[in-house]
Amino acid sequence: MAETVDELSIDYSEDGMLLVKQLDKKVLTKGAWSTIIYKHQDWDKRKEEYGKPKFSIRRYQKRNGEYMQKSKFNISSEGQAKDLIAALQGWLDESDTAD
Repeated sequence: MAETVDELSIDYSEDGMLLVKQLDKKVLTKGAWSTIIYKHQDWDKRKEEYGKPKFSIRRYQKRNGEYMQKSKFNISSEGQAKDLIAALQGWLDESDTAD
């Protein structure tokens, strides 16, 4: 288990094979509850190559000096990521005009 946010990773190996490869991460919040968005690729056994980049938002809680994953949301495609960005941008634009 990780003791700091910097140590947290989405990398996942099984039998010496890296099945989930972290490409990047952005820490959105730090503290007792931390939120991180990861960019990653999954290993495709049939094609024997990594697939297209995916994204995952994960929440961690720090207890007894170690971070434990508490929830996650996987963004499974580029299209879904773009839709999420558009929705957030639309809401932010609305709140800018309301001020």
